[in-house]
This record gives sequence, C-alpha cells and structure tokens, in this order.
Amino acid sequence: MKALNAAMLLALGSSMSGCACHSTSANEVGVLTRKLAPFGKKGVQDEVYASGATYFFAPIITDWHTFETKLQNLKMMKQPGTDGVIDDVEFKTVDGNDISVDVTVTWRIDPTKAPNVLQRVGESTDDVQERLVRPAARAYVRDALNRLRSEDFYVADKRFAAAEEARQLLLGALGPEGVIVEQVILGEHRFAPAYEEVIREKKLAEQNAEKLKSEAQAAAEESKRNLESARGVVSKDIATAKGELEQAKLGADAQLIKARNEATASLTEARTRAQSIEKENAALGGAGGRTMVKLKIAQALQGKRIVLVPTGKGANLQTLDVNQLISARAAQQLSKPTK
Repeated sequence: MKALNAAMLLALGSSMSGCACHSTSANEVGVLTRKLAPFGKKGVQDEVYASGATYFFAPIITDWHTFETKLQNLKMMKQPGTDGVIDDVEFKTVDGNDISVDVTVTWRIDPTKAPNVLQRVGESTDDVQERLVRPAARAYVRDALNRLRSEDFYVADKRFAAAEEARQLLLGALGPEGVIVEQVILGEHRFAPAYEEVIREKKLAEQNAEKLKSEAQAAAEESKRNLESARGVVSKDIATAKGELEQAKLGADAQLIKARNEATASLTEARTRAQSIEKENAALGGAGGRTMVKLKIAQALQGKRIVLVPTGKGANLQTLDVNQLISARAAQQLSKPTK
C-alpha cells in the first residue's frame, strides 16, 4: 500500500512538472476527464470548457475531449456512400406499399450537456452521430412516415407535417441525451417499381382527364360566346327592323296626314266654288241677271248691221222690235243650265 501511494505521488509530481496544452476552436467545447484525482473528483468532470480558448492540464492523469457545437447534417440518401451502402430510409405505408425516402436530419450538441454526452454516448461528434443520432433518426422517422398513405406523399402539407412530427419525436428522445434536433427534411421518395408504374399510369389518366375537362370547358365557353354573338346579331336585326318599321309608320302617317290635308283643302275649295256658283246663279236669276244678259247681247251686237228682209211677195213692211229681240235672247240664255 505504501508502495502504491508512493507511485501515485511520484506520478503526480511528474505531471506537475510539465502541463499539457489543450485548445478549443470557435465551434467547440471541451470536456476534461481525470484518470487519477487524489484531491478531487475522478472521471468526467462536470465543467464545460468554452470555445475559442486554451487550457493547461497535467498530462497522463487527464484526458481531453472536444465536441462541435455547430449544426450537423445527417444525410440518409439513396446515393451510395464510400462503403457502397445505400442509406435512404425504407418503410411501408398504411395502405401496404413499400417506399423509400431521402432524409436529412439537422442536429447539434447541447454545449451545456457535453459531459453527459461524453459519459453516455461517445468521445467525439462523429461518435454521437453514428451511435445515437443515426439509429434514432431512422427509427423515429419511420414511425412518423408509417402513418401516411401512399397518395399523401404527393401532398406537400402532409409531408411537411410528417417531417415535423418526426422532429418532435427525435427531440423528445435525444434532448435528454444532450442532442438538439433542429429540422427533419424529407427529400425524394421512391415507390416499388410496380407501384411506380401504377402511379405513372394514374397520373397520365388524370392528366388526360384534366385535358379533356379543359377542352370541354373551352368548347362550352366557345359555344357560349357563339350564342352571345348570335343573340347580338339577332338583337341588332330586330332593332334594325323595328327602326325601319317605325320609319315606315312615320312615313305612312305623314302621307296620310298630307292626303287628308289635301283632301280637306280640295273639299273646302270645291265647297267655296259651289257656294260661289250658287250665289252667282241666284244673282243671275233676278232682274240683275236679265240686265246683264241684255248688256252682253248689246255688247255682242254693237257695231253689227241689222238687215230686215221681206218674208213674202209684195211690199210688206216688217218692223223689228229690238227690245223684244234682246228680251227673247236673254230668256234663251237664262233657260240654259249653268256649267
């Protein structure tokens, strides 16, 4: 026992004679492990050594480990890695179809829990990813995606919701271990070849259906436009016909009014003339008429020679009563009908 204590004191004295230098980069934290601790706690120390600093510890009896605190991207994809292993996540949908999907998990180590990470998980960031993050991510992502149906992978909102559910599951499982999961990103997904063919044919059928639907809608719109155009032409023709009819009515009304006015004028003129003739006849039927006739006969005989010719043998003397002759002539004139 005394020999062992002497050896420990010798080792301690040797370590104190020269200290080991340890540093952390801007994105690292350090964790110290004491192999021998005659004056303190042995094993992983609870203190976290901040980034961007240099520290001195005794060699041999201490170990130094660093962990990155920046974001890490765990990519599980179909592209083969350096070892030729295809690393995408395979699972089965609710409706029984096999599917694989590329998944990227963005995560980081919680600096305050770096000592716990060293004790429970691994000695480096790579150890944490391979021993803890990768197996947990594959398991919990499958749990979240197994609840989807095949057609849900064509709906962006449902894919995003499943990815967020996977992140929450991972955060709940890895958070106590000192790992913070920031994001789960679902990439390209692939069905089994037979189902891919079914999906392709379904998509083609849907596209053809949409095309036919669009063509039918276009034809309906074209028919509607043609109908509206025809209605417009008919309305125009009806309006034109109505206008021509109104114009014809107005013209006929104008002609009718004109004819009525002309007939009324002619009738009025005829009545006036008849009244004038009637008055003239009445005037001529009296003494004034006879006097006028005599005057006209006198005017007709003015300047003419009047010869008396005997009507029998012998020297019979005939006398001519001019007044009587004018009266007889006037009577003849008066006896003629008036035109």
